[in-house]
Amino acid sequence: MSEPITTRRDPTSPAPVDWDAQAAVFDDEPDHGLRDPRVRAAWAERLRGWLPGTPGEILDVGCGTGSLSLLAAERGHRVTGVDLSPNMVERARAKLAGRDAVFLVGDAASPPVGERRFDAVLVRHVLWALPDPASALRRWRELLRPSGRLILVEGVWGTVTPVGIPTQRLLTLLAPLTDHTRMERLSHDARLWGRAVDDERYAVVATV
Repeated sequence: MSEPITTRRDPTSPAPVDWDAQAAVFDDEPDHGLRDPRVRAAWAERLRGWLPGTPGEILDVGCGTGSLSLLAAERGHRVTGVDLSPNMVERARAKLAGRDAVFLVGDAASPPVGERRFDAVLVRHVLWALPDPASALRRWRELLRPSGRLILVEGVWGTVTPVGIPTQRLLTLLAPLTDHTRMERLSHDARLWGRAVDDERYAVVATV
């Protein structure tokens, strides 16, 4: 998933998005398809600092078309991607064909991975859209191995009826679940988005 692409009337609940319908054009956004080498390099640089330094098991929740999954796989990680949209999953499978990666159709809040555990759970612009973020965070926490990490890229978009999760709210939700958190502000780095942005965008890496 990514930032909101529709407006909503109630600022407390995101409007539903037909992600299957969006799949065909999803990669047209610079930070989705990562087709611009500069944007791709910027995300690869960030992931180097967020993901484990040695190859491990990565769960990409709300993986979309698999662009971040591909960057993780290129660093030697074994990736499992989950997305609610079958069309997104189909594109992710094609994008990572031949890689050590598996993609599943399923609910981001409760990924269909059974008893498997992961070294990192990577989530970009998904938590804001879930009806119960606290419950989703608890579930993702359960999917981590000891010393695993949650990598959460979030933000707040819009001015009239903003959508998203403010930094402090996310840190508060994480406090009882994790041992250590660090936050990186991302709004200032235009390379990540393919343009300058003035809204709140950030990443939190939380270790359990």
